[in-house]
Amino acid sequence: MDEERKRLTHIAALAGLLLLGYWILQNTALIGRLLGWLGGLIAPFVTGGAVAFLVHVPLRAIERALPQKLQKGRRALALVLTVLAVLAVLGLVVGLVVPELVKTCISIGQRLPEVWQSAVAWLEQLAARYPALPDAIEETLTEWQLLDWQKIFDTLLGFLGGTGAALMNSTVSAASGLFSGAANLFIGLVFAFYLLAQKENLGRQMRMLLYALLPGRAADEMLRITQLVDKTFSSFLSCQCLEACILGGMFAVAMLLCRMPYITLISVLIAFTALIPLVGAFIGCGVGALLIAVQNPMQAVWFVVLFLCLQQVEGNLIYPRVVGNSVGLPSIWVLVAITLGGDLFGIAGMLVMIPLCSVVYTLLREWVWKRLRQRRVPKEKLTPAAAAARPQKAQPPAAPNTPSEKPQ
Repeated sequence: MDEERKRLTHIAALAGLLLLGYWILQNTALIGRLLGWLGGLIAPFVTGGAVAFLVHVPLRAIERALPQKLQKGRRALALVLTVLAVLAVLGLVVGLVVPELVKTCISIGQRLPEVWQSAVAWLEQLAARYPALPDAIEETLTEWQLLDWQKIFDTLLGFLGGTGAALMNSTVSAASGLFSGAANLFIGLVFAFYLLAQKENLGRQMRMLLYALLPGRAADEMLRITQLVDKTFSSFLSCQCLEACILGGMFAVAMLLCRMPYITLISVLIAFTALIPLVGAFIGCGVGALLIAVQNPMQAVWFVVLFLCLQQVEGNLIYPRVVGNSVGLPSIWVLVAITLGGDLFGIAGMLVMIPLCSVVYTLLREWVWKRLRQRRVPKEKLTPAAAAARPQKAQPPAAPNTPSEKPQ
């Protein structure tokens, strides 16, 4: 009777899932709007959780460095020091980069008359070298004058009139989206502050919820996976910062040896943008090349060449070893994770995919070794190279191909 009831329950559950899947396929637009509404509803809290997770790594290090005597105010002091440290780093980068960019733009504006005069002189030399060129230009301009410019102008006005309303709506939507994003960011920062201030209490409540909903062994496994995720992501963030500092130091030394300008500015900028895996340093390269090109365009070209060389060393040797060893992921899978994460989710995917793949790799490795022990697979079968290197037993000599002689 019990077996029959279980079978009927399974059949009913399967039928319910099939009906739910059919209804979802028939109402995809409604499901999309519902998911969008839910995503907008929880977006501030997801942002706050991400910020809290990122800030948690330096917060934990600063809190451990504080004296044990500070019992009640230790967390608040560590949180204040962490926020001040983050703001100091951001202020250092902005304070170094923004004034130099403004100065570069002003310098470019001041050099525009000189560039214009050089262009006019070059055109005069070109006209003197090719006498037929002015006649060809005049003939082209004559053909342009034969065009119906009034019709072209009316068509352009009609196009602008048709797209003007759409452009206005897009501007209003962008402004409302910017305001909504700022509000969500503020709510997320407040939520992150509360998460960091009460993380022990929240952890205890989550443990209680897990043991209340799941069996004991499943709850233990869930907590173990959570600790593995926390350890992996923390190691990844720490080593990502270390790798960015290494890259900035490499650029500082290389630019010093090559006697290039803006050594401190460009090194700090590249180190800061290198927090984005593999591709972030290209942003610093573009800004650095622009700054150097104002003084010496040829030196800017050599700077780009220097950047490409150092980027190859960093991307193929330093990054997979430093970050891969920190998260327990082999170098080849670090490159695969970065490629897949960037293609699927952009910059955020690069930051998340490496530690996520590390967690999956660790769990899969544990499961494989567990299955091998259960099946009692000998280690000799797992190392074919070692098995091939073992000495083979001596074989008896082969019989000759020629037939043996008959006795006389």
